[in-house]
Amino acid sequence: MSEVRMAPETPSPLPSPGRRRIWLAVAAGVCALAVLVGARLLNRGDRLTHLTAKVQRGEIHDVVDATGTVNAVITVQVGSQVSGTIAKLNADFNSRVKKGDVVALIDPQLFDGALKQAVADLENAKANVLAADANVVKARATLEQTKADYDRAQSMAKDGVGTQQALDQAKAGYESAKASVDAAVANVTQAKAQVSQKDATVAVARTNLEYTVIRSPIDGIVVARNVDVGQTVAASLQAPTIFTIAQDLTKMLVYAKVDESDVGRIRMRQSVTFKVDAFPKEVFTGAVSQVRMNPTTVQNVVTYDAVIEFQNPDLKLFPGMTAYVTIPVATVEDVVKIPNAALRYKPSMSPEVVRALYAKYGIDAAAQPDAAPAASARRAAAAPAELRRARGEDAVVWKRLIDDTLEPVRISLGITDHTYTEAAGVLTGKLQPGDDVVTSSVSSKALPPGAQGIRR
Repeated sequence: MSEVRMAPETPSPLPSPGRRRIWLAVAAGVCALAVLVGARLLNRGDRLTHLTAKVQRGEIHDVVDATGTVNAVITVQVGSQVSGTIAKLNADFNSRVKKGDVVALIDPQLFDGALKQAVADLENAKANVLAADANVVKARATLEQTKADYDRAQSMAKDGVGTQQALDQAKAGYESAKASVDAAVANVTQAKAQVSQKDATVAVARTNLEYTVIRSPIDGIVVARNVDVGQTVAASLQAPTIFTIAQDLTKMLVYAKVDESDVGRIRMRQSVTFKVDAFPKEVFTGAVSQVRMNPTTVQNVVTYDAVIEFQNPDLKLFPGMTAYVTIPVATVEDVVKIPNAALRYKPSMSPEVVRALYAKYGIDAAAQPDAAPAASARRAAAAPAELRRARGEDAVVWKRLIDDTLEPVRISLGITDHTYTEAAGVLTGKLQPGDDVVTSSVSSKALPPGAQGIRR
């Protein structure tokens, strides 16, 4: 047999120190590249995205919005001057009544009895006057008799025929008769006063009896009935309300609560539009007839009542409805208008960078304070146009350029509809319809999925 011999294994050679250094350099380069790519990706994820809106040309309507209540021009509460039981009702809800119509009747029996008693007392007082007159006649006759006796006693006393005692008695009788006449005359006066008093009582009783018949004081429509037949009304403290009558519902009023910041812009006979919940698709028109100077303060909010008159020929609107009033105060057409969000925008830059951009584009930084620019822009956009122009109100908007940089543009402000504000003029820079102005800025990480289509 031949012997097979195995070749001895040759050990693998160790890498040389030069190769080891090369491998380490390559690994370090790969790690550095990975870190660089990661940093680039991370920085790209934090990229700031500007959300913009187009500068437009169009019209702006500056309006005052208010909420009010629909009311009748005249509303009368018909009550009762006397207490009693309701015997009859001649009107109900929505009844049309004329002035003088009997709308209710209170049971008159007690008042009729009181009147008859008062009349009887009056007749008794008149009889007492006649008796007092008769007593006066009687007293005067007695006075004449006692005067004759007194004169006779005086004559006899002078002749020495009569006694002093008889003279004194005659004199006393005469004086007593004079006093009786005076008393009788006073009784007549008292009796006549009693007649006047009883006559007044009769008048009161007759008036109370007439008050049991309740009549409508105006032409109108009954909008409320507060009692039923058989119900007792008590008028001891205050007159109870039986009916509420609206005079003419074809002509009505809206009492609109206007904020104190807007009341100065409202003018008499100004055209007004409003809506109600009952007819949400219809727009009603009216005119301002009065701005009442009586303020109403609720939770430190001061409002004034603007009275708006309107026609209601179809009686579609009822008293008490809530009206949402729009009062146009100014309108401009074919003007450059800026979104109000652009006026409130504040770039995410340091004050030094903002001042540098202001200086680059020729904006006076002293006239545009860094402190709370968004708040000042909000106040400028909310102020009336006349006031802004008088004050020289202006604001800075940030225009996005093609290379995604921002340019500040200083503009003067006109009227606003609280969505857009008129750019009355460009003070520094250029701004034309179609330009993009920044309304807000967000990080790319903050964008939701599918938001890549947002304009930058």
